[in-house]
Amino acid sequence: MVDGDGVLSGGLSVAALGSRLRALRSARGLALERLAELSGVSRSMVSDVERGAKTPTVLVLDRLATALGTSIARLLDEPDRDAVTVLRQARQRVVRDPAGWERRILSPVLPGVEFEFMRTTLGPGVDAGEFSPHRPGSREYVAVESGRLRLTVDGEAHLLDAGDSAYFPGDCRHGFANDTAQDCVYYLAMELGTAAAGPSHG
Repeated sequence: MVDGDGVLSGGLSVAALGSRLRALRSARGLALERLAELSGVSRSMVSDVERGAKTPTVLVLDRLATALGTSIARLLDEPDRDAVTVLRQARQRVVRDPAGWERRILSPVLPGVEFEFMRTTLGPGVDAGEFSPHRPGSREYVAVESGRLRLTVDGEAHLLDAGDSAYFPGDCRHGFANDTAQDCVYYLAMELGTAAAGPSHG
């Protein structure tokens, strides 16, 4: 997820990510301890990420974003104008997890819009782990490009092959895994529930 010089794939430094996270936490009126409690991430890890001392895994970053009622994309990028936006491949944010998987964010960050479109590659035998429920009213759509994906929603597993697609409520526990000996590539579109509903942390 991070290059040797402390820069996230796509050009954002770990320090800049930490500053954005801290600013968003402050804007939400949350103490460090409260964000740790809501996200299930230890206080020391939240502090280290905010100070740019540690690079979070994709799962940790997702849990922090979920606790703040937003997406990973908004933590990594400044909003674009609400107009036609072309994201050249070199501009797309890519986060790589040490567990052996990669998430490429294909959608721009727009003012007042909590939507994320991404392409994920899971290496052979990789389990990306369980993601926390998003806000009530959130929706997620998955389409498998190649390989086989094990999608687990609230403890129930669904096997998706190339060409298969699925929808599930984003306010459920959900996980993605590749049990095969080849890469699994899938697309995920995520629409977060309205801010008025508040973040979900169960």
